[in-house]
Amino acid sequence: MQKVLLTGDRPSGQLHLGHYVGSLRNRITLQNSGEYDCFVMIADIQALTDNFKNPAAVRENVFEVACDYLAVGLDPQKTTLCIQSLIPALAELTMYYMNLVTVARLQRNPTVKTEIQSKDFGSGVPTGFLVYPISQAADITFCKAHVVPVGEDQLPMIEQTREIVRSFNSIYGEVLVEPEALIPTDENSRRLPGITGNDTKMSKSLNNGIYLADDADTLRAKVRQMYTDPGHLKVSDPGKIEGNTVFTYLDVFGTDTAQIAELKEQYQRGGLGDVKVKDYLFEVLDELLAPIRARRAEYAADPAQVYQILKQGTERANEVASATLSEVRAAMKIDYFS
Repeated sequence: MQKVLLTGDRPSGQLHLGHYVGSLRNRITLQNSGEYDCFVMIADIQALTDNFKNPAAVRENVFEVACDYLAVGLDPQKTTLCIQSLIPALAELTMYYMNLVTVARLQRNPTVKTEIQSKDFGSGVPTGFLVYPISQAADITFCKAHVVPVGEDQLPMIEQTREIVRSFNSIYGEVLVEPEALIPTDENSRRLPGITGNDTKMSKSLNNGIYLADDADTLRAKVRQMYTDPGHLKVSDPGKIEGNTVFTYLDVFGTDTAQIAELKEQYQRGGLGDVKVKDYLFEVLDELLAPIRARRAEYAADPAQVYQILKQGTERANEVASATLSEVRAAMKIDYFS
């Protein structure tokens, strides 16, 4: 029997190279392996926890993320693409799971604590934001996911789901599946720094990202802005490759390792300018992004097709969620008219 795999993204705008390295490439590999029944969820409810006053932006971002998914190669024939808010069973499952978690446990969740600090909520933390780990447990268990690919920073969220599943099953019987976290082992799946360097992750809020939809001119301009070695003032100066964002990107995206090794050696001894290295990186990135960009433009020009794909995927997700919810109700003895 195929294992079920669940993953997804919060729709906060177009996806960037950090998403591509951190999750999208991995999803394509898992999708095409034939080992998993894959569900990819666009988590618009999560996006609304701190964008509840701007629902139009969330709606627009759902479409943008869907276009990115399809452009990079997520295949709706192999992967179920679904929208979180259009699966009613998730809300009901969340309500039941709330009885299995204390407020104190939610407040101790390291990921939640970090995100609350980053959002600068102060004492005004929305309830929906605080209880999101419970909502995420519903997202994972509705399809009885065996595997959830995540970064290490999300492990506390998966552990919260595992606790909820164990608690539910101990009270009501073995109904839910306890998921396993799948951590990428590929060195190039590490968090990608933004173009400003300093190990700052790529993000929309920091305006330091290269997006999958960026045209060639925008891409070239962003590469030219990338952080290198501030002490490399003249071409003849020896330069450092450690912390040099251009070489970090070349290590991740470059395929000609011999050429990259030669550039590093020349840069370190002096005689190689930043512009030349950046132009080489631009060529590497443009070769990667050009076909993605072209496919994305085709999908963006046909919203009806994109929404039809999402509709079909969400319909399938609803069938699966309804079946799980029926089992949960029966186990809890609240299937009164069955």
